[in-house]
Amino acid sequence: MSAELAPGSAVVSASAGVRMLDIAERHRVLLAGLFLLVFPLVMPFHALAVVILTYGLYALGFNLLFGYLGLLSFGHAALFGGGAYLCGMALVHLGAPWWVGVAVGTIGGALIALIIGALAIRTRGIYFAMVTLALAQCVYYVFYQAVDLTGGENGLRLPSMAPIDLFGFRLSFVDPITRYYVVAAFVLASLFVLSRILASPFGAVIEGIRENEARARACGYDVTRSRLLAFVLSGAFCGLAGALQALHLAIVPIETLSIETSGLAVMMCLLGGMGTFFGPFIGAAVFLILENVVSVYTVHWQLVVGIVFVVCVLFFPRGIWGSILHWCGR
Repeated sequence: MSAELAPGSAVVSASAGVRMLDIAERHRVLLAGLFLLVFPLVMPFHALAVVILTYGLYALGFNLLFGYLGLLSFGHAALFGGGAYLCGMALVHLGAPWWVGVAVGTIGGALIALIIGALAIRTRGIYFAMVTLALAQCVYYVFYQAVDLTGGENGLRLPSMAPIDLFGFRLSFVDPITRYYVVAAFVLASLFVLSRILASPFGAVIEGIRENEARARACGYDVTRSRLLAFVLSGAFCGLAGALQALHLAIVPIETLSIETSGLAVMMCLLGGMGTFFGPFIGAAVFLILENVVSVYTVHWQLVVGIVFVVCVLFFPRGIWGSILHWCGR
């Protein structure tokens, strides 16, 4: 009797798992908020938690273009670093408050994406990747040469942030836990915006373009305009991440605009799972925790991280979070 019920019980178990995934999908922003509340408690130090959030947000912006639209960019460092520099320049040269700097960095990342996207969006495949790489190097050169504004190779040092007045409470940004929750608030707002984008008709359009561009074009969608808009939105997320990173470090090094920073976005997205909602943050956490732990024992930590990356690509092509979702779905 039990043998006869076993297949049915397996079906019930599978359907229950699917229902749980559906519930988690509908309330993913709420679940993210709950996780962000306790995340610093499980990290060895709060600064690492902040860096994971900023780089996770950066990878999230890249994932919108690569994972959901299917365009591989090697120039996202221009958006991340551009947002960081513009935020820092607003604080240093204009004396703007920190929240204005964050807004300037976000808008600046979107504007840089608009310029790069307008020049590169009509290309395809490896040509798009190479054009974005070349244009990002042009952005790097511009900021490197503008020594009076950016500090050149020495980077741009930001002034100390004044205490934050919030509903009558004065919060010190110097306090690591306060800094974490300020950054976490921006990250949670970004996740909410991304969730709304993906649930909108535009989100369905960009995923349709990724799956079958010719069919999307035949259905009457403006593929070029949709790609450009997705690139601009990706730039806004990356610019915000760069601005938050600048506030956290109180300095913007020129390496923020380097090609290695663009490679980080690709690696984190693939590690976590491209085209998944939480994958970029999982990838950022794995990469940065490995870097911090392995670098304590050896200066060759990049070799270890590279081996882990190769193993994940070979045996977990969906990424860590993508594989977990696949197994749960089965």
